[in-house]
Amino acid sequence: PCKFFHGGYLEGRLKPGQLLILHGKAEVDKLRPARLEMINPQIEVLGNEEMDSTEVGRIVPIYEAIGTFGSRQIRRAMYAAVQLIDQRMPDVLPEDLRARLGYPSRGEALIHTHFPEPGESLDALNTFRSPAQQRLIFEEFFLYQLSLALDRKASRKENAIAFRLREDAIREALKRILPFKPTAAQKRVLAEIAADLEKPAPMNRLLQGDVGSGKTIIALQAAVIAIENGAQAALMAPTEILAVQHFLSARRILAKTGYRVELLISGLKASEKSAALDRIRSGEAQLVIGTHALIEDNVAFARLGFVAIDEQHRFGVLQRKRLMDKAAAHGHAPHVLVLTATPIPRTLSLTLYGDLDVSVLDELPPGRTPIVTRMTTQQHLPGVWEFLRREVAAGHQAYIVYPVIEESKLELKAAMEEYERLSREVFPKLKLGLLHGRLSSDEKEEVMQRFRKNEVQILVATTVVEVGVDVPNATVMVIEHAERFGLSQLHQLRGRIGRGAQKSHCILVAPFRMTVGRSAAAKEDVARARLETMVRTSNGFEIAETDLLLRGPGEFFGTRQAGNLGFHIANPLRDKELLELARREAFALAADSAQQDAMQRLLRQLPSEWQRRYHLARIG
Repeated sequence: PCKFFHGGYLEGRLKPGQLLILHGKAEVDKLRPARLEMINPQIEVLGNEEMDSTEVGRIVPIYEAIGTFGSRQIRRAMYAAVQLIDQRMPDVLPEDLRARLGYPSRGEALIHTHFPEPGESLDALNTFRSPAQQRLIFEEFFLYQLSLALDRKASRKENAIAFRLREDAIREALKRILPFKPTAAQKRVLAEIAADLEKPAPMNRLLQGDVGSGKTIIALQAAVIAIENGAQAALMAPTEILAVQHFLSARRILAKTGYRVELLISGLKASEKSAALDRIRSGEAQLVIGTHALIEDNVAFARLGFVAIDEQHRFGVLQRKRLMDKAAAHGHAPHVLVLTATPIPRTLSLTLYGDLDVSVLDELPPGRTPIVTRMTTQQHLPGVWEFLRREVAAGHQAYIVYPVIEESKLELKAAMEEYERLSREVFPKLKLGLLHGRLSSDEKEEVMQRFRKNEVQILVATTVVEVGVDVPNATVMVIEHAERFGLSQLHQLRGRIGRGAQKSHCILVAPFRMTVGRSAAAKEDVARARLETMVRTSNGFEIAETDLLLRGPGEFFGTRQAGNLGFHIANPLRDKELLELARREAFALAADSAQQDAMQRLLRQLPSEWQRRYHLARIG
């Protein structure tokens, strides 16, 4: 049976004798477990003229509405469209590959995906396991992987500076900059990078490491190798705060080497920026650390040989390409190391980043104490504030973070009013500081310096502290309205504490009910799942796996960073086995010199969408 709540509106719409299609979720009737029921199913009313093969007596596809264009209208349009498909239409898959895998032709697959034969398994169709669906999924993965394979092949033909590593001077320089004994993981990763840097082909390596795992020191060691070989190195960071912190850390770590470390950010005074540009152009600046300012047209390097890009997901594809082009202007490609503290699960890293070599820092430096994370509500904030007072009394410091996403005047006003209230009413005897994105570079750095020196005990901040801020004495982070943050953001924020030997606490403040309504309830479930994941684990790879399941992988090709990778039917999380098969077949085809004619024919048949992706793939 079907049940309708508040269904009075149906009286004028439904008449005896009408033929209907009802679809929805069938569930066990709680009062009569022996039968199924549908609650508030969607209704399609059919006229006599519509009793054709698109609607009745067959497996019917259900499409999500597009605006006011409902499922039935889409279905009828699709039925008209598939009548125009020639089953002998050009096929992008090589014929021998399709025959070997037993896949139907492209035309046949398109027809049977939208209008399956009556004998098809409903379970297979609804889990994307029908032969027609599997063929289309494989095709999308195959084209994706072929782009990666061809790019890797092309990049190995480019010229880069082959650095010499065996000299004693380089070994001594590397020893001088290490502030601590390296972990086994750091030694392994540095060896992988060093082996790449010795080759005349450009390194293109992704370095994954959880927050605090020591990625920056690895990047500095690679930069030292480049500098000792007479080349310049550049490190691009996503925010001015992080760029300044990298600059201060690098200058301290490299103090004994005599290298010139240069900072290039938009917040510099005009005279300082002009002098920095001159030193970069002449080669006097050996390591250049900056933000988007590094890719401005007036920035020219003397001999750029190594590029490190920190938190690469925060840069657009074209921005990263412009930095790489700074080296290409001198006739060679740079060695590129991409750093991310947003780990990709190992099951997906080689397939999503198939054209990059992947290194993983899976070991934290000694002396780190695990962070205790818990959820609470606004009603319990008085107890949270009392806990902060005790931590400050013990000599520690704390963050209070607000979700000012757009840094709009209205949101900033609310954050500043809350800062004033906390200073006046909650912590009148403590020293508070305010950090937000609308402050100038000098103002931000002044606030951070006071916090580093413990002149500010509690830092009230927006998400500008999300990446890279390093104050080991900070042991507490309170995140207000934590339900508004993504899982990756929450993990990054939490990474600002737990950087010393003291026990640290992350407190996630969220309401029990965040929204109302059916779609809103689903959003609440996702938000609650994010927070529960944060409480359950601090493992970055486990968090990344959950994040991928909740959000779907970002589009790797092209310029977007979110969504479903631009696939129409394929899903890397659901279809891992097909993705692996497509990867093997695509890389084998790209490597087979006897198949080059077939591959060129395939490339000529690629839709313009895939042509565009191929050109952007190597930067992504």
